[in-house]
Amino acid sequence: MNLRLFLAASLLVTGAARAQLATSKVLTLDAARRIAAAAAVEARADRTSAIAIVDAGGALVYFERLDGTFPAASAVSFDKAHTAATFHHATKDFEDAVHNGRGALTGVKEMTPLQGGVPIVVDGKVIGAVGISGASSAARDEAIARAAVAAVAQLSSDPSKAPAVTTLPAATVKAGFAKGSVLLDRGDYQVHASRRDGPGKAEVHQIDTDVFYVLEGTATLVTGGKVPDLSPTGPYELRGSRIDGGDVRTIGPGDVIVIPGGTPHWFREVKAPVLYLAVKVAGDGVAQ
Repeated sequence: MNLRLFLAASLLVTGAARAQLATSKVLTLDAARRIAAAAAVEARADRTSAIAIVDAGGALVYFERLDGTFPAASAVSFDKAHTAATFHHATKDFEDAVHNGRGALTGVKEMTPLQGGVPIVVDGKVIGAVGISGASSAARDEAIARAAVAAVAQLSSDPSKAPAVTTLPAATVKAGFAKGSVLLDRGDYQVHASRRDGPGKAEVHQIDTDVFYVLEGTATLVTGGKVPDLSPTGPYELRGSRIDGGDVRTIGPGDVIVIPGGTPHWFREVKAPVLYLAVKVAGDGVAQ
């Protein structure tokens, strides 16, 4: 074979080899950290959880255990993630199958049939998985894992399709303050045009942090202390008739107040109307 033919044959072989190779997305350490952060936010209502992020082959990429989580949760969270990644199925599928009578699955040593492991799928391919153990219940393990996986959509989305900058016209804002309303809801944060014409109930937002900017009126705000008759009114939202103890302050135009998640607060006295811009941010809440 002369040199020209040899080169031609080499190029054909190389081209064929390239044609047979496929490209795929992989789970990076940075992405794993961000997915774990999403899990940690969801887990704060439980206050405990072990979070394991693995790649497509089931190898550990990132791990985090919240303070107070029992030690065995570390290994269990990894086993769940490993199962979800290597079997391409949520571990709840296997738990349900066992519950429905397929006990033979418990004999598969590579499998952990406990809910809380969910594959990470991008462009139809499994690139890893999330495993959660040690939350307040098995159902919460599953919910935290799915919340973490939901964050992947934002990481893998086309930047050109990112949410646009929002402008709220003055007329919309004015109308919002006239009755009190939500101006914008982005899921992990909200912007409210808040209005108070009288005292309210004591409130505890278990997850959300409130940031208030007072525009008009004055009020007596009580924070901290204890709410003797606290009861749930919605997911992670609690209410009561009053606060015993706590810090008392008068707020007025120009004041900014930041109330961390889990902190009781109460507008005890109001010189109507009180108008304030409120931003609610999902963050480090503490269950009461």
